[in-house]
Amino acid sequence: MKKQSKSTERKSKTSTNKNKNREFVTITYMFVGMFILMMGYFAYFQVFKSEDFINSPYNTRQDKFGEHVIRGSILSADGKTLAETIVDDDGSETRYYPYGNMFAHAVGYDCNGKSGIESMANFNLLRSHAFFLEQIVNGLKDEKNPGDNVITTLNYSLQEAAYNALGDDNGAIVALDPTTGKILAWVSKPDFNPNTIAADWNDIVSQTDGENSVLVNRVSQGLYPPGSTFKILTTLEYIRETPNYANYTYDCKGSITEGETEIHCYDNSVHGTEDLKKSFAKSCNSSYANIGLMLDKTSFAKLCDTLLFNKAIPSVYPSQKSSFVLNENSDTSATMQTAIGQGQTLVTPLHMALITSAIANDGVLMKPYVIDHTENYKGISVKEYQPSTYGTLLDSKEAKTMQEFMSYVVSDGTGSKLNGQSYQAAGKTGSAEYSNVKGESHAWFTGYASTKEKGSIVVTVIVEGGGAGSSVAVPIAKQVFDAYFNN
Repeated sequence: MKKQSKSTERKSKTSTNKNKNREFVTITYMFVGMFILMMGYFAYFQVFKSEDFINSPYNTRQDKFGEHVIRGSILSADGKTLAETIVDDDGSETRYYPYGNMFAHAVGYDCNGKSGIESMANFNLLRSHAFFLEQIVNGLKDEKNPGDNVITTLNYSLQEAAYNALGDDNGAIVALDPTTGKILAWVSKPDFNPNTIAADWNDIVSQTDGENSVLVNRVSQGLYPPGSTFKILTTLEYIRETPNYANYTYDCKGSITEGETEIHCYDNSVHGTEDLKKSFAKSCNSSYANIGLMLDKTSFAKLCDTLLFNKAIPSVYPSQKSSFVLNENSDTSATMQTAIGQGQTLVTPLHMALITSAIANDGVLMKPYVIDHTENYKGISVKEYQPSTYGTLLDSKEAKTMQEFMSYVVSDGTGSKLNGQSYQAAGKTGSAEYSNVKGESHAWFTGYASTKEKGSIVVTVIVEGGGAGSSVAVPIAKQVFDAYFNN
C-alpha cells in the first residue's frame, strides 16, 4: 500500500511539474510573440509611418525637432532654391522664399501651421543626415545640425512661364509628366507672399472666406463645372455603348430643344452636319446634348466612378472630391446639361489633368508626386522617390481613340492655336458657365504635347471668368508648352 501510495504521489508530482512547465512555456511563447509583434510594429512604424506621424498636424511635438535642427531647404528640379532658413548672427532663424508668390501654393508656408511642400516634407526637412562626428561636435557645442534638403520635381522655368501666363487672372495651371506622375508646375491664383504671411495672417483670414480665400489651392481644391472638357467622358461612354460610333451623324442648327429644355452651342454657332469626331473637335453642345439622351445613365455613372468622380483622387496636396450626380432617375434637363459638362457636375483642375494623363499614357494613371529626393546639406542623397502606378482608368484601345479625337481638336477644332508647333499637341477646350448671367464662363483647356526628344507633358488650365477656352485658356497652355519644349 505504501509503495502504491509513493508511486501515486510521484506520478502526481510529475504531472504537476509538467503542467507548470507547460504553463511556463506558454507564457514564455506569449511574451516572445508579443515582443516580436512589438518589434515588427516598431520596424513598420519606422519605415512606413514615421513620416506621417511627424507630418501630422495633431503631433504637438513637431516643434521640438526644430530645437535641434535648422530646417532644410526646398529646391526645384533645376537647382533653384525655393525655400531656405536664414540664420542671423544672434542665432535667430527666418524662413525665406526667394521667389515669393510664384511658388506660394506649391511650396507653401511654415507659420500659422504649414501648407504645401513645407507640410508634406516636414519630416524630411527636420531630419539631419550630417556626418555622425559632426553631429556629436554640434551637440557638445550646443549648436543645431543642418537639416536635410528636399529636391522637388518642380521645374523653375515651367513654373515661371505658367505663373506669368496666368497673369492677373484667377485660376489654376498644373503641368505633369504622364509617364511618371512628376508634377512639373503648380500655379494657383489668387496667391500670397509666404515671406509676409505671418504679418498678413489676420488680414487674410478676416478679409476672405471659404472658396474665395487666397489660401485655397485651386489646382486641387477648386471645384468648377468642367464645361466641354467633360465631353471627354461623354465621348468615352458613347463609344463604350455604341460599337459603330463612327457612323454617328448630327445636323447642328445652333441649338437643340427637348421638352422644355433648350441647349445652345457656344456663341450660338451653327456647326452643320457632323460625325462624332467633328462634334468633339468643334465642341458642339447640341450634338453632345443629343448624345447624352442616348446614354445609359447607370453605365455613365459607373464610367465616371472609374474615372475617379465622387472619390478621393491620388494627390500629394489636400484635394476636394469631384462630383457627378446623374443617375437613372435624373430628368431630361439634367441629362442634357451633364453631357455637355454643366448641371451639377464639378471637378478640380488636378482631376482633369489626371484623366488627361491616363489618356496620354495609354490608359494608365501614374500617381502624381512632387518630391524627387532628399539629400543632406553636403548634397549626398538620403532618400529617392520613384514613380508608381495608380491603376488603369481605361483600356489602351479607348485611350488611343481619345488621343485621336483630342489631336483632331488641335488640327481641325477649337484648339487650333496649338497646331503647327515644334511639338505635337492634343487636348480639349471648355467654356463652363458658372452663374445665371448669360455669357459668364470659366475658360478651360486640358491636353498634352510631346516630342521624341523630351517625351510628353500634360497641361491643364482654368481661368476664372475667362470666357472661351479656345481664345483664353489655349494660348496660356501654349506658353507653358513652348517653355517646356523650346527652351
